[in-house]
Amino acid sequence: MPWLFILLGYLLGAIPTAYLAGHMVRHVDIRQVGDRNMGAANAYRQLGPKTGIMVGLVDVGKGAFAVLIAQAASLPLLAVLAVGAAAVIGHNWPAFIGFRGGRGVNATIGVFLPVLTVPMLIVGGPAILALLIKRNVTLACAILFIPLPLACWWLGSSALLVSYSIALPGLVGFTHFIRTRR
Repeated sequence: MPWLFILLGYLLGAIPTAYLAGHMVRHVDIRQVGDRNMGAANAYRQLGPKTGIMVGLVDVGKGAFAVLIAQAASLPLLAVLAVGAAAVIGHNWPAFIGFRGGRGVNATIGVFLPVLTVPMLIVGGPAILALLIKRNVTLACAILFIPLPLACWWLGSSALLVSYSIALPGLVGFTHFIRTRR
């Protein structure tokens, strides 16, 4: 039965938020403008701040909702984490639009919020400040994701959660790397 939730996580993640917003707001394919990434930062720059923020929040919501559904179904932690990973994979490689999606930053944040709430609150504040002051998404991601495993460990999270806090941002980095090499 967990595989149904994993499939649901993928399908939720695969909803192409920035792509849909691009067509609804400006009648453009977000994958053809700006940095051609189907994420909130490109939507912010190409479609405007309101639309970009909305895309980012929906992308966070996709990851969080997938995990919350799995938790509500009382799935074991490993299955919940698999559902979260599936949501990020769906965001990065959505079947609905040719497996070319975003980098998974906001979907990953959404997955982490219900699973690693306290560590995310600890590292999230400085990351948000960096984003607001420097307006640099890459810097904010580094400030968020690099110390997250340490915060998890310091707070006594299991080895599984510490490993997950490394692996999922690793997937974001991998996606960023393969997309920028094209």
